[in-house]
Amino acid sequence: MAAGARAANLLVETLLGPGRATPDKVCVDAAAAAMTYGELDALSARLAHVLRAHGVDLGDRVVVQLEKAPALLALNIACARLGALYVPLNTAYTEREVVELVADAGATLVARETPLDAPVARVGLAQLLHEAADQPSSFEDVATGESSPAALVFTSGTTGRPKGALLTQGNLVFGCTTLNELWAITADDVVVHVLPLFHVHGLFVAAYCSLSSGASMRWLERFDVTEVLAALATSTLLMGVPTHYTRLLADPRLTRESVAAMRLFVSGSAPLLASTHASFLARTGQAILERYGMTETGMIASNPLLGERRPSTVGFALPGVEVRVPGSPAVVQVRGPNVFAGYWGRPELRDSEFTPDGFFITGDLGVVDADGYLEIVGRSKDVVISGGLNVYPREVELVLDEVEGVVESAVVGVPDDDLGEVVAAALVVEGDFDEVAVLAHVRETLAPFKVPRRFLVVNELPRNAMGKVQKALVRARVLAQDVGSPGAEP
Repeated sequence: MAAGARAANLLVETLLGPGRATPDKVCVDAAAAAMTYGELDALSARLAHVLRAHGVDLGDRVVVQLEKAPALLALNIACARLGALYVPLNTAYTEREVVELVADAGATLVARETPLDAPVARVGLAQLLHEAADQPSSFEDVATGESSPAALVFTSGTTGRPKGALLTQGNLVFGCTTLNELWAITADDVVVHVLPLFHVHGLFVAAYCSLSSGASMRWLERFDVTEVLAALATSTLLMGVPTHYTRLLADPRLTRESVAAMRLFVSGSAPLLASTHASFLARTGQAILERYGMTETGMIASNPLLGERRPSTVGFALPGVEVRVPGSPAVVQVRGPNVFAGYWGRPELRDSEFTPDGFFITGDLGVVDADGYLEIVGRSKDVVISGGLNVYPREVELVLDEVEGVVESAVVGVPDDDLGEVVAAALVVEGDFDEVAVLAHVRETLAPFKVPRRFLVVNELPRNAMGKVQKALVRARVLAQDVGSPGAEP
């Protein structure tokens, strides 16, 4: 192959192909500066050279815990060009959490600004960009296919131990190209990007759909109502979480006129209340399109672009995706090109997480109505979804139980007008309850969104005849308490 030529790399061609036809078009319009498609292509090539110089090769894992920035898109694509696995971590994770996940992934390199007590090389984004400055702007991409590993995204289970979902290039390409067709996303769209890049929704849905269609992104580092409203005035599409829509509705500046340029509002990552859907429709004249997906499967189902977007439902299975709900309600099962390759280093979970005929068991309870719309009615694994971010009760319980004087704990989610749900904990303690000490330990160990906002001290946890804690009763007792704790700040 000639020097500088590109091998067939499925993910790279999908993400950079459309932009190569219009290299001068703005890909990301951020407050600090704009990045064109040509600049994204060149920077991803330079960063691929830098990663290789740091010892990253085919199949290696690159852990990334960096604040949202356009350059992260180039870093992600650079990993794909090498055939390395991109491992995004929440920027709120503590050092203890990061050290454990870096070890689990067997990372070759960690991209993070602050030092890490782990036997692995670390480099910050500024250093990566400095090293990339004098590198060639072309790169000979590693040849890949649909089954080639592309990303490792950690998601906890009921055991509290994080599991790395291994996503292939085929999974990611199927997801963005299918959604582009389903939601009619084209190069004419301007996508308001308000989501974090460590999240599947922000990276593999919002950003990947934009790149693979040749659209432009209006880039916001975080959700600020004033900034979002300003962006909506000259954009066409917003992908958000329910909390975003409740915050927009709380501002009187949200009107039909303020969103006249918009053609589509999408909601996901957590259930959207029917009341939110109705209020948004009444205020703006636009019906939010709710869809359903998970880390392990990407997108599963979506309400239609054309046709009824039915409140409290997530619509129909994506083309090419099989969804079955063997009961009413029953756990939703999924099979198709969107479903991940398995859990990293956990082959024993294949039998428990998949059916014998290859359907992934989501753990979400669903029903299908007479018209075929899927509704998610609960979560068999008691996951708390706070502001679109998953909190796994067992992980928080294990940390609470480390605190001196805490005998045992039970963590549940309770309703919250802003975040959808927040974390609450019932504790059995010895001696006096020292809330300050408990909060100090949890805040030191876990990300802020996982820290309980409310505590309930009980003599014993309610259990059934088999000794299992009855989370529904715990939740009811917390709600009846009417005395809250500030826990973590929003």
